[in-house]
Amino acid sequence: MTTTPFQRLAIALASGTVLVAGLSACVPLVVGGAAAVGMGMVATDRRSSGAQLDDQGIELRAAARVREIANDNMYVSVTSYNRQVLLTGAVGSEADRRRVEDVVQRVDNVRSVVNEVTVGQSSTFQERSNDVFISGKVKASLLDAKDIFANSFKVVTERGVVYLMGIATRRETDRATDIARGVSGVQKVVRVVEVVSEAELASQAQRGGTGAPAPAFAPAPAPSSAPGPSSSSRVPLPPMEPLPPAQPGGPTATPVR
Repeated sequence: MTTTPFQRLAIALASGTVLVAGLSACVPLVVGGAAAVGMGMVATDRRSSGAQLDDQGIELRAAARVREIANDNMYVSVTSYNRQVLLTGAVGSEADRRRVEDVVQRVDNVRSVVNEVTVGQSSTFQERSNDVFISGKVKASLLDAKDIFANSFKVVTERGVVYLMGIATRRETDRATDIARGVSGVQKVVRVVEVVSEAELASQAQRGGTGAPAPAFAPAPAPSSAPGPSSSSRVPLPPMEPLPPAQPGGPTATPVR
């Protein structure tokens, strides 16, 4: 994918706008930005259109749930990708950390929650501003790469730790990880990626679809397509697994130092 310096700058600034808005908000919570997706991004996104809409709703509903339990020692960022939610930030106690995960897990259409919230002091304004800058640099570096599809990944940064969310092949995931690790200021890369095969991506492209292909690993039993009594979505949740293959009780995020 070829981009001009102006395009790379515009994308970095656009990604920063969503986060900076959260920095100045009165409520100590940041929404990941699914609501800011434009028509061009929808057309090139590997998620289905239904999943994209669900992600927007999940972020907004989860933000409202967390606000209900928020206190002065809580600063949480909620990011949803293909109905998998990443929680970052800081809270004052382990009990608050568990409460945040619990209320988000009960939001309609959430498949799983990756809780990366820490217990301690929240990041400073300067640290959050630096995280915005790092995210912009990582996204620009992904766009510069000629051998991966940058729109396969969503980038979230918390205190120098870069989280890569998305739907990609293992080769793309490893390549994106290497690129992110090479960006100045990045302390660690954590991958929260659903892995698919090259053949599945090619098959999806031939069908002309933009939705997420089937997982590369053996899927769990498909959940019922009928939403629960309180669900506001008619989109069934697809059976997908994170990287690496999920194991009972195992983590769903892969740290790479």
